[in-house]
Amino acid sequence: MSARIVISEFMDAPAVARLSARFDVDYRPKLVDDEHALEAALPAADAWIVRNRTPVRGRLLDSAARLRVIGRLGVGLDNIDVDTCNARGIQVIPASGANAESVAEYVVTAALGGLRGVFFSTRAVEAGTWPRQMLSQGREAAGKIMGLVGFGSIGQLTARKARALGMRTIAYDPYLPAADPAWQLVEGPPRTLEELLAQSDVVSLHVPLNAETRGLLDERRLGLMKRDAVLINTARGGLVDEAVVAAMLRSGRLGSAALDVFEQEPLPPGTALAGAPRLLCTPHIAGITVESNERVSALIAERVAAALEQA
Repeated sequence: MSARIVISEFMDAPAVARLSARFDVDYRPKLVDDEHALEAALPAADAWIVRNRTPVRGRLLDSAARLRVIGRLGVGLDNIDVDTCNARGIQVIPASGANAESVAEYVVTAALGGLRGVFFSTRAVEAGTWPRQMLSQGREAAGKIMGLVGFGSIGQLTARKARALGMRTIAYDPYLPAADPAWQLVEGPPRTLEELLAQSDVVSLHVPLNAETRGLLDERRLGLMKRDAVLINTARGGLVDEAVVAAMLRSGRLGSAALDVFEQEPLPPGTALAGAPRLLCTPHIAGITVESNERVSALIAERVAAALEQA
């Protein structure tokens, strides 16, 4: 009998087709929105492929008694109970590196937009307001300091792109050995988090969400940033105190922010972020482009297939 794969969120069609040619595939990209149907599908699953919305834990994970492999169409694992998977011998496979290009491009774009501050002026110009004097205060990226909180593959690629624009780069990553050659991409020695926040014109987050990093940028640490700094978060929403960011934007204590991830997704009614000035919000899409979807899906299809055939 062919192994069965349940895919509960969107996956690129050619990758689904390749898996379907070798396995019994149950592909329903909206299955994540029907918990009862998902739970009913899992007892027969040998592999389960998800994005970030599917909660791979609790009753759903318990119902997947045959499960051997989980493929994550992305890199964050905070929606997966990795400890239980490890205890049960379930292999968890993230798409490490496959969306790095998309995220790095998003970060650099957000940095340029935040520093220049002119890309939300369309309505005012259309209305004849002509805010030329106010928008002439934008800043160039060249010579500015990009501070990277977390210096794994995405952080390192972002550093390369920022340097190509003439930016200076510094980084904080307590888990990357000081002798690692990646540190050659940044200026000087590894910074402490506090040093990085105080020195950077742009701060970009590239760390996972776990017990140690939750609330990493709280009111005290956010208060260390320069008044005109740009904050970019493409990692996970729980890293940053959103209410404090909103208050700092409103008071002029922070230059601008670009947030692609949030504590609660979608944002709830009455969020503190609503109406905050100089704020770009996007719906967790920094790593999602046509090209990255193809790479992520192809990589996970290949690795899940290999894991099933080796088991």
